[in-house]
Amino acid sequence: MEISEKHFGVILAGGKGRRLWPCSREQKPKQFVDFFGIGRTLLQQAYDRFLHIIPPQNIYVSTQVEYGAQVREQLPDLPTENILAEPVARNTAPSVAWAAYRISHICPDAQVIMMPSDQAVIDDDAFERDARQCLEFVSQKNCLIAMGVKPSRPEPGYGYIQMGDESSVGGLYHVQSFTEKPEREFARVFVESGEFLWNTGIFLSNVKHLVRSLRRILPVVLRLIDKEDMVVNMEQELSFVKENFSKFPNLSMDNGVLEKSHGVYVKKCNFGWADMGTWHSIYESQQKSDGDNVVLNSEVMLENCRGNIISMPKGHLAVINGLEGYIVAEAGDVLLICPKGDSSALIRKYVNEVRLKYGEQFA
Repeated sequence: MEISEKHFGVILAGGKGRRLWPCSREQKPKQFVDFFGIGRTLLQQAYDRFLHIIPPQNIYVSTQVEYGAQVREQLPDLPTENILAEPVARNTAPSVAWAAYRISHICPDAQVIMMPSDQAVIDDDAFERDARQCLEFVSQKNCLIAMGVKPSRPEPGYGYIQMGDESSVGGLYHVQSFTEKPEREFARVFVESGEFLWNTGIFLSNVKHLVRSLRRILPVVLRLIDKEDMVVNMEQELSFVKENFSKFPNLSMDNGVLEKSHGVYVKKCNFGWADMGTWHSIYESQQKSDGDNVVLNSEVMLENCRGNIISMPKGHLAVINGLEGYIVAEAGDVLLICPKGDSSALIRKYVNEVRLKYGEQFA
């Protein structure tokens, strides 16, 4: 199918990925890791997904300055100037603000899709159909669209979007409410009601409306550079970012912009989706072997084991007996064995304690 020159994509790839430690480390976070042994990292898979709907020169990657070299290494065809390397971490709203500023000066009539790098999409063809429909919608209407998927379980670690009235376009609904990471009982009520979708963190808009929405939420920082009578070249833009990016508030697009904007829609999608943010979410998204274990591209021998997720380095063999409901993850010089459950808080605690007791090299 034809790819429009007005379609732009932004891959958000600046996270540290600490909840997937030790396989996601400070020096090489999860977006740069091939968790499933398919020969492509999460970042590369996101880039590949965009190539079906976005011209290569219109794809941007937002990351931290210390990861710029890894982005260049993993995406050698990406123009260097399309790597938006932030000097400090300020969450996704400031990341999108910088990308929107750049895109609006290149193509004032652009349609933009923004996507986190740490996701699994099962059906790429379905994703392309849904994305194209949303890009067409925002080309004609000033709005924001969040892409949602039908929840398969009461997952407390995800965001939820309540569908309101259906629009004139099938599968697109006005947003009734957003709920970020509810308690499990509330999540169960949401799933049983049939009114809620999981929030994938993928959203779309035309760039004019996106910039206007960001200006309302993010105070003076954007206005310092984005004046109608100001002509800014690339060198001036990068200098401004270096000096002023830290002034942005620490806001996510979900909580900081979508929840505070009017005219927000949600697209009910069917492309099969999973957030790769935690060991538990990876476990839930993967096909289970005997005993409901998930083995990620690893050599293992299991006996009397149930409900575990196991990730071992190439050339290492794990022999495990009598383990139930655990994470077994080894990478480099660290081996983690801990209950799978709600492991995110535990792992954050371990990373902080390891950093203090043994040094940064283990984090």
